[in-house]
Amino acid sequence: MTVAPSNFDTAIREAIPMPLDDQDLEALPRLGADSLIWKFYGDHRVLVFGFQRLAGTENSIEQLGQAVRDHSVIFNDFLGRGIRTLRNVLSVIYAEDAAAWGRKVRSFHRDIKGTISDGSRYHALNPELFYWAHATFIDHVITITDTFVRRLSYEEKVQIFEEGKIWFSLYGVSSRSQPQTYEEFVEYWDGMLDRFVPHPTIVYATGYLRRGLPAPRAIPEPIWRVLAYPADKFVRLALVGTLPAQMREACGLKWDAKDERRFQRFAAGMRALNPFFNRLPRRCLYVSWAHDGWRRVGVDPRKIHNN
Repeated sequence: MTVAPSNFDTAIREAIPMPLDDQDLEALPRLGADSLIWKFYGDHRVLVFGFQRLAGTENSIEQLGQAVRDHSVIFNDFLGRGIRTLRNVLSVIYAEDAAAWGRKVRSFHRDIKGTISDGSRYHALNPELFYWAHATFIDHVITITDTFVRRLSYEEKVQIFEEGKIWFSLYGVSSRSQPQTYEEFVEYWDGMLDRFVPHPTIVYATGYLRRGLPAPRAIPEPIWRVLAYPADKFVRLALVGTLPAQMREACGLKWDAKDERRFQRFAAGMRALNPFFNRLPRRCLYVSWAHDGWRRVGVDPRKIHNN
């Protein structure tokens, strides 16, 4: 398979949904407590520090950014939409009926279609577009774990990619554009970064990183600017540092060598605290849907995969 295939632009503009015939959901393979995705994805650190990279890279491809603009309530209910998306995605990983959740997520995308700026069509269940969205989740768990939790070995990155194939199969969408090896995935990812555009969806969603956190209604703007200054500095350092350079450029987010050094020091400090985090109660370390999964299978995640 070629990387970010030469026919990618043609294929994504087919705008033809390609769901697979429903199989016996109980017979499908699924992720379990021995997987690295179970270990890391529901960790608060991965989700909190990585949400902007995940949402940002996903929506920097024009078709997906336009789909969100056309069909999502993100502009009116940013937080609510994010929580619902998180619940659905984590249920495909941690729920007992993970395959049923995968098909449910697929059904949410059945009618998401439209056109982009050049008049060509998109459809959320076109394999190239649907896989791109999934690829951002695979990148998310690898990059943010490696940055803020602990360094991953090459073999662990390969394992997460292979586990991601199982994860993707639960949605029941054609995998024709899915890279077959981790090396192909890395090349695919790098090729996709060159397709990033400053779509209004992602420019809007990163506005707080350029202008600062919005003031609550109860606090006058001048007072808020003083109170929010340290928070703005921290948020910008912690989140902009996770973004690929192509996204920073598309969104007008300034970043220099000094910023990068500060970010790397902060990330190293977070990794140094990993032994402390692994002593926290499970409910403090994991979001509720992940915690419920670990409790159901009777496994303590704090004692596994701590290389």
